[in-house]
Amino acid sequence: MSTRHVLLGLLAGGPGHGYDLKRRHDERFPQARPLAYGQVYTTLQRLVRDGLAEIEGTESEGGPERTRYRATAEGSAELSAWIGEIAPPAPHVANEIFAKVVVTILAAAAGHDQADPAAYLNAQRNAHKKRMRELTAVKTAPGADLATVLSADYALAHLDADLRWMTTTTARLQSLTKEVGSA
Repeated sequence: MSTRHVLLGLLAGGPGHGYDLKRRHDERFPQARPLAYGQVYTTLQRLVRDGLAEIEGTESEGGPERTRYRATAEGSAELSAWIGEIAPPAPHVANEIFAKVVVTILAAAAGHDQADPAAYLNAQRNAHKKRMRELTAVKTAPGADLATVLSADYALAHLDADLRWMTTTTARLQSLTKEVGSA
């Protein structure tokens, strides 16, 4: 995820200071890793440096002084260009679950006593199902907003795809382990 473009998108909704933009991010992307304040302020400084945002002013309202930022015309143009780019599907599998399954199969084929791919897949499947129950509860909770529902649906679809892959892999474990062992 491009923090630069996400912040430009949040600024498209109106000017804001770093704390406000972080709060908006965490509300709009509830299943994403929360942004660190340092990351928000560093990115805002770069946006200003690059002419994509500008300082609108400062305010204090009885507390610490806060700098308000707004997107420039150049920032809006860059945001439009980024939105128009199609994100290419990942060319390679770079998933920790995939890597652990492959390594566990290799270790089991080599006779490693602690390597049990079926047990690992079963435990991972249980963790996925638990997370799916949590996400379903979040999205069906009274008052769940659209960002929460969309984010939960996205995460659920990915978890479901992982579960299907785990089921297929579990069915192939014996032949996979035999194939690796004979290589």
